[in-house]
Amino acid sequence: MKMNNPNPIEWRFAERAAHMQSSFIREILKITQRPEIISFAGGLPSSATFPVEEMKASFDRVLSTSGKTALQYGPTDGFPPLREWIADSLSTADCRIAPEQVLMTSGSQQALDLLGKVLIDEGSRVLVETPSYLGALQAFSVYRPEFASVDTDDDGLVPSSIDAVADGARMLYALPNFQNPTGRSLSVARRQELVETCARHNLPLIEDDPYGALSYKGAPFPKMLNMNPDGVIYMGSFSKVLTPGIRLGYVVAPLPLLRRLELAKQAADLHTAQLTQMVVHDVIKDGFLERHIPTIRALYANQCQTMLAAMTRHFPAAVQWTKPEGGMFIWVTLPPHIDAMKLLDQAIAAGVAFVPGAPFYANAPATNTLRLSFVTVTPDRINEGIAILGKLISALV
Repeated sequence: MKMNNPNPIEWRFAERAAHMQSSFIREILKITQRPEIISFAGGLPSSATFPVEEMKASFDRVLSTSGKTALQYGPTDGFPPLREWIADSLSTADCRIAPEQVLMTSGSQQALDLLGKVLIDEGSRVLVETPSYLGALQAFSVYRPEFASVDTDDDGLVPSSIDAVADGARMLYALPNFQNPTGRSLSVARRQELVETCARHNLPLIEDDPYGALSYKGAPFPKMLNMNPDGVIYMGSFSKVLTPGIRLGYVVAPLPLLRRLELAKQAADLHTAQLTQMVVHDVIKDGFLERHIPTIRALYANQCQTMLAAMTRHFPAAVQWTKPEGGMFIWVTLPPHIDAMKLLDQAIAAGVAFVPGAPFYANAPATNTLRLSFVTVTPDRINEGIAILGKLISALV
């Protein structure tokens, strides 16, 4: 029998819950579900790259040969053969990564949350790029840090700008490869300088690397993890090179930190799905990614060049943009008087969507910036959408 309660509960939420905010991108994606919208908004990989048949075969194989193990609880740190594969893939002749340093997570977003839970107290200083990945700002914000913005330029993060804000900081979060949202990458020299600067300040450096394999030229940058494995925390993901639907990421860290992250994960979800880990290992263990990733690079490179060429034709001279050599994003800087939030309203009315740049800033947002993603849009739709957006911008210049 349903109880008739004239006095519904007055919920008393934790203080941290009052400060949680929805992702601006997720809100935009609700709009872009309309088929008539040409969406440059989502940071989604192209579904054309998903290896459906290979995944299907591996699910069948794993369930047929190891079904009872795959469907059982597993260890918190993850499926040992997959952790060993990851450790081997990250090791170099001069830097051996041990499987014990690898913790599997439910997507790299969980890794961000675990790092925030373990490293951040309320009021802790956290250093981030300007601009930075919105998902990281959202994950860390739950723990009420004080964000300090580190300078960037056309070549990415400026290591020398860390000195002024490093004292007492808990960590520096960076995306060195084809950064989300700007598409910029750090040079090898800057990587070395960044590692040395963080080590001098006893500052943990988080190297988030979801896009590193998506270099259009196929030449990867060296990993900062291999420059200082005692001071760099590396985050990786299978979302951009395999499929995001499996929600499988990982974090590589020095053992004292990894043990704390493991305890935090135990409290969160016990372990990442054993079945998913075993299937991914079955797919990749014999070199599949080496054959598969070049097809992703070629597709994205073509669509990136299509968008850059369209922007050159349709955007006014007062607009500037990055020219990424990998990844999924182009960063646009409009004349200072144009507010990208207001431009978005006009664009959606005209059938085009993008992400305004302001949400990517921890402090002092640049309201005349925006992010474009090209990987889920066909070349014809890219040309059509950029022409519409260029016309709208030209009317405001």
